[in-house]
Amino acid sequence: MSDAQPFSIDDARPWVTPPGEDTDKYGRGVLGVVTGSTAYPGAAVIGVDAALHTGLGMVRYVGPPRAGDLVLARRPEVVQGIGRVQAWLVGSGTNPDQLDDTTREGFDRAREDGTPVIVDAGALGVVRTEARGILTPHAGELAKLLGIGRDAVAADPLSAALRAAEQTGSTVLLKGRNTFVVDPGGAHRFVCSSATPWLATAGAGDALGGVLGALVAARAAVGSLVPADLAHLAAAAAVIHGTAAVRASQGGPFTITALAEQIPTVIRALVERNRGV
Repeated sequence: MSDAQPFSIDDARPWVTPPGEDTDKYGRGVLGVVTGSTAYPGAAVIGVDAALHTGLGMVRYVGPPRAGDLVLARRPEVVQGIGRVQAWLVGSGTNPDQLDDTTREGFDRAREDGTPVIVDAGALGVVRTEARGILTPHAGELAKLLGIGRDAVAADPLSAALRAAEQTGSTVLLKGRNTFVVDPGGAHRFVCSSATPWLATAGAGDALGGVLGALVAARAAVGSLVPADLAHLAAAAAVIHGTAAVRASQGGPFTITALAEQIPTVIRALVERNRGV
């Protein structure tokens, strides 16, 4: 970790984009979400829920009917179908060998759209994004992406993340107890250690994807983004996610839905600090 700069919750303040007095829902950011599957519909529900709790104007969900029905049951404000977005979140809860036609169409749109893309799980290695992408693997997924053993990633996660960023041309967020974020050139290297060990639970990565997607879409709605911006947004998402987990945990176990419910409090505190409240 000696070559990575610690990134704290206070460092996340400049990367939260609150709405202005005259901002409409489109100006607040629209996130396209292509996640979940018939086998793992919960990944879609968790990611969408976390994104909306983080704060943006709209989520467009693209995925199989079962996942889509559950998403709407949890968050009826979601719009289904492909449309104009400021960023995409793709891959959580999907299997690249078993994609339905709707998910495949969503992957294609995210690949071709020219907007920032957060790539997770089943989309890693499938949706190639180069400089406009943020890859969010855990150690096993990164090992597969690099063609090395998981133990090698665990032994030197920063080096593995840097290698992946160099090979893919994308920003890499390597999830773990210590989350590492690096940009393609290696100029920005962050380590985020704000989470609680209780966060090692199913669905945590899906929620992180939603937080990150919302932050990126909201910032992209007000201006174009470069890889350095994406690295800072990724680190900001990691510490917001971790801080919300600590609040939900209070020293004990918690559910991912409880984490999502704490995100607005974390965001509000950051906005208030920016305003000097």
